[in-house]
Amino acid sequence: MHQSERLDTFIALGEYLRSPESASEREEIGYRANFYNNWFIPTNVAKALAALANDMLTAQNLTHWLSVYNPEPAEPKTVGVAMAGNIPAVGFHDLLCVLISGHTVLAKTSSQDLVLIQYLIQKITDINPVFAERITFAERLNAADAFIATGSDNTARYFSYYFGNRPHIIRRNRTSVGLLMGEEDTVQFDGLGEDILSYFGLGCRNVSSLLVPEGYDFVPLLQTLDPLAPTYRNLSKWVNNYDYNKSIYLVNGVHHYDNGYLMLTESTGLVSPISVVHYQTYRDHEHAASILAEQAEKIQVVASANGWFPGSVAFGQTQHPGLSDYADGVDTMAFLAEL
Repeated sequence: MHQSERLDTFIALGEYLRSPESASEREEIGYRANFYNNWFIPTNVAKALAALANDMLTAQNLTHWLSVYNPEPAEPKTVGVAMAGNIPAVGFHDLLCVLISGHTVLAKTSSQDLVLIQYLIQKITDINPVFAERITFAERLNAADAFIATGSDNTARYFSYYFGNRPHIIRRNRTSVGLLMGEEDTVQFDGLGEDILSYFGLGCRNVSSLLVPEGYDFVPLLQTLDPLAPTYRNLSKWVNNYDYNKSIYLVNGVHHYDNGYLMLTESTGLVSPISVVHYQTYRDHEHAASILAEQAEKIQVVASANGWFPGSVAFGQTQHPGLSDYADGVDTMAFLAEL
């Protein structure tokens, strides 16, 4: 199968996911995914599928993306992919990369995201049945020629031990940071709220830590996010985390800001608990840049108002990665092209 056929398959997948004809099916899959994973509420499943269709699976985006890579592998390989399942369809990009580059996928799906990945694979094989021969589900990936694995720092050590002697990409814990100047308006706060709260903050592209000027007033930000309260107060998993973390802060006398479903507390840790956002203060832009540079290996995305900080994205855009926004900054397609 030539690359042009593979490209046409994924263009067709994007067209299908955007079509009115698929609306009832997409709604059904949202409820099915939610049944197996309560974090995957139907509106978030719909958001994730729309992001795939609109930000990745368009003819223009796919064609431009592929134009810089070798069109065919010298010899197709079997690539084992251990997928994450923290947010809906998070493993799809790796699946796309392996298949469109001409290799075969040996997929270990996450039990947390099995429904959506299986749904997308079924759509791919419906469009182009040849792909059915190039996708295999497996619990063990030992038979693969190369590996792509995403997990925590602990699982990364496990992957490195077992797969380190073969070509691999092994990803570790990362998170994202929001950089505030103190001059943001409510529109920008709305965008930042999306970056923090989309998918309940469970993704590596979610902002879990803020850098703010010394003496920063958090009240306008928290007030802007007040209207979102029902979504979070009505999910027991979120409320349980919020109540637990709040009790810990109260018992230990930890200073924090609280709007009834989201808390902010000062900490140098980039990764925050569910329902909590950490913050650090900076003196000036140079100080902020130095903090980010020191933590660069743990940061997936930096977000700022209108993307003013070099290398950052605008508030509201962290959950809209393009095809070339590779996790951990490692070019998956270049890796596959060298196999």
